[in-house]
Amino acid sequence: MVGYEYKPFIQGMDVSFMDEIEQHGGHYYDENGRAQDLLVMLKDNHVNAVRLRIWNDPQGGFCNLERTVAVAKRIKKQGMQFLLDFHYSDRWADPANQWKPAAWEKLSYEELQRAVCMYTADVLRELKEHDALPYMVQVGNEITPGMLWSEGRVDGEHNTDEQWEQFAGLVKYGIAAVKSVDPDIQVMIHIDRGGDAAASRQFYDRFEALGVEYDTIGLSFYPWWHGTLEALRDNMNELAERYRKDIIVVETAYPWTLEQLMEHEWIFNQEEQLLPGYPATVEGQRRYLEDLLRILREVPDNRGVGFYYWEPAWIPSKHEWSVGHPNNWGNLTMFDFKGRKLDSFSALLPVYSI
Repeated sequence: MVGYEYKPFIQGMDVSFMDEIEQHGGHYYDENGRAQDLLVMLKDNHVNAVRLRIWNDPQGGFCNLERTVAVAKRIKKQGMQFLLDFHYSDRWADPANQWKPAAWEKLSYEELQRAVCMYTADVLRELKEHDALPYMVQVGNEITPGMLWSEGRVDGEHNTDEQWEQFAGLVKYGIAAVKSVDPDIQVMIHIDRGGDAAASRQFYDRFEALGVEYDTIGLSFYPWWHGTLEALRDNMNELAERYRKDIIVVETAYPWTLEQLMEHEWIFNQEEQLLPGYPATVEGQRRYLEDLLRILREVPDNRGVGFYYWEPAWIPSKHEWSVGHPNNWGNLTMFDFKGRKLDSFSALLPVYSI
């Protein structure tokens, strides 16, 4: 077809905890019980992209620049593409937490803009030096309420024109830094409202009015927080037609069991949280992924370009309490509690490399 640009479908995984688990003796196993490098196993099971988060100065040292470079080189060695997720924080950035890194807490707004620009560019230059540059970058993580609070906060009483202008200004400095290192790197703007069309429209309308130039819409979609698959479908279809941008469901997950482990309290732990027709079994998880893939492929104009499963390999491990990351996700992975690959990987289809 004349004018058609082929876009390989992304079947991605966020494995940011992999490094930490491996360094503390964790292992992953294929369906035959053989220990394997996780990235090799993912590639062998039709995963073609990996997402990593980066924190400025995190407790424990994982997900910092040094460790990100090391893992990114492994991703590139496997021939998979790499999505880098800037949190612009020393810890989790999400709709309830968008706190500045400690080193930036006393900066003025103008100094904060420069810090975003310099830090973003420095990280990407370091990755480029090691031939580990990402193909796509998120400028912020789940930034529905803004980022770098309070200067970039836009929720509640902070939902004012002035605050939105400040927020957009911070994002623009991050985007400019990305493009200054390599203009071919794609920029994603990521919010958490996969099943909420009104909130998604309100956010991206604001960014359009404020002249924020980006390439891809990123949505988190966890059914127990964000609604039904039908709501996700309707939202993506509307976003594709309204903004003419590619869309990635950049975070999603579904449980394979409700079994509890001692000393763990899963974030998903009740039958009432399940979608009808999708039980908390390996088969239910596989069916969820199959239907998610179908909905993405049906987005108008081929704008649904893929997904990333959030932390499919965050298996329970002995060290997690000491590093401050107690695992509340172990029944939402795609590996069992002992690190054995689940059959839900069969939902993934053979895809060409990106």
